[in-house]
Amino acid sequence: MTVRLYDTKAQAVKNFVPLEEGKVGLYVCGPTVQSSPHIGHLRSALVYDLWRRWLTYRGYDVTLVRNVTDIDDKILDASSTTTEQWWALAYRFELEFSAGYSALGILAPTYEPRATASVAQMLALIERLIEAGHAYPAPDDSGDVYFDTASWPAYGELTNQKPDDMVAATDADPRAKRDPRDFALWKGRKPEEPESASWPSPWGEGRPGWHIECSAMARRYLGPAFDIHGGGLDLRFPHHENEIAQSNAAGDPFANYWVHNGLVNVNGQKMSKSLGNSLYAADFLELAPPIVVRYYLGSAHYRSTIDYHDGVLIEAEAALDRISTFLTRAERALEGAEHGALEAVPDAFAAAMDDDLAVPQALGVLHETVRAGNAALDSNDLHAAGVARGQVLAMTEVLGVNPLSPQWKAGASEPLDRALASLVEALIADRNEARQSKDFARADRIRDELAAAGISIEDSPTGSQWSLQ
Repeated sequence: MTVRLYDTKAQAVKNFVPLEEGKVGLYVCGPTVQSSPHIGHLRSALVYDLWRRWLTYRGYDVTLVRNVTDIDDKILDASSTTTEQWWALAYRFELEFSAGYSALGILAPTYEPRATASVAQMLALIERLIEAGHAYPAPDDSGDVYFDTASWPAYGELTNQKPDDMVAATDADPRAKRDPRDFALWKGRKPEEPESASWPSPWGEGRPGWHIECSAMARRYLGPAFDIHGGGLDLRFPHHENEIAQSNAAGDPFANYWVHNGLVNVNGQKMSKSLGNSLYAADFLELAPPIVVRYYLGSAHYRSTIDYHDGVLIEAEAALDRISTFLTRAERALEGAEHGALEAVPDAFAAAMDDDLAVPQALGVLHETVRAGNAALDSNDLHAAGVARGQVLAMTEVLGVNPLSPQWKAGASEPLDRALASLVEALIADRNEARQSKDFARADRIRDELAAAGISIEDSPTGSQWSLQ
C-alpha cells in the first residue's frame, strides 16, 4: 500500500511519506486567466484530480489547493487592447476554466485562491527576503523589488542547472538588476498601467511578480511545509525554480515532493498560437461527450506527452462503450440476485496506481476485468459476474469515468429513457416469442429493425440484452 511518485527534484521515483500521517497537502499551479483554456490546461487539472482521487482512495485526507493567477503582465496586456477592465477580463476567462473543469468531472479544489486576495501575504514574504539579504529594492526609485539569485547558492537545484547556464529573467526591465538572472518579486506601477492594478507597498504602488504569488498562497493555505507541489512540465523553469529559491531563502521548507505532468501535442507538433494549432477547451468538448474527453486525456501516463490526432476520441469512445455495455448487462442479469460483491479495485489495479499513477496499466486491468465479467455472464456465473461488476464500478469511480454515474447523465431525459426501454423490451419479447415458435423470418426482421435504429441485441443463456450502438 505504499504510493510511489516521481519526484522531479530528486529525478527518481520515491516512496511517498506524508509530513503528517493520514493527510496530504497538495498545491497545484492553476491558470493565468488571460485567455480561454486549451486542452493542455484541462489535461493538467485532470492529472491532479486523478492523484487526489487515488490518494483519497488510499485513505488519505487530501487538501488540494489550486490557485488562480488573476493579476499578471499578460492579463494587463490582453485588457489593454479592449475596453474591458483587466479584472473583468480575468474573471470572464476564470469562468471558462471552471466550466471546462466541471464538464470533465474534475472535483473542485479544497481551496481555489485568487492571487489578488493574497497580496498582504506576498508583501510579508518579500519583506522577510529583504531582511534576510536575499532580495533588494531597485535603486532607481521604480518601486521594483528583485530576488538576489547570487545570494542563494542552491538556485537551480530543481532543474539541475548551474547559474552560468541559465537564461536571463525577462519578467522586468534589467537596468536596475544586480544580475540578469534576478527576478521580480514586486513591480512598481508604470504610468500606462491602470491604478486598479496596483497596491500600496513599502516600495511604492505596484503589484506582485508571478513567482511570489504561488509561494505566498501555498504557505497561506498549506503552511510553510507541505507534501506535494504539482504543475505542468513547462513550469519547472523559471516558475518553480524561483518558487523554491524564494521560499527556502525566506526560511520555509516548502514542498517535499515535486510532480510535473506532460504536455499536449497536436499532430506531432507542440501546441502554440504561432502555429495556429491550439485546441481550445470549449471546442474540444464539442467533439465528443465529456466522459470520452476525460477518458482520452487521462488514459496516458501523466508524465508523458499526449499527441492529439484524428481518431483518438473514437478509440476512447469505443473503450468506454465496452465498459458501459458490460455494466448494463451485469445490472440486468444481477437484478435481485444475491452475489455479495464488494465494490473494491483489484490488487493489480491498485499496484499500477501505486506505481507513480500508472493509469495505462490500470486501464489494462479494467478492460481485462470487463472481458472476464462478460465471459461470466455468458456462462451464467452470476457470482463471478457480480465480483467483476463491483471491481469495474470501483475502478471507474477512481478514474472518474463510471458511465453509470449521474454526472454523465445530466443531459439525459429519464422519461424518454423509460419510454425507449419499454418499446425495445416489448420488441425483444415479440422476437423471443417468434424464435420459440420457430418463426425465424419474423425474429430476424425485428432484430434488423432494432439494428437499423442503432440498437444491438446480444443473446445469452440468461436472456437477450440490448444496448445502444
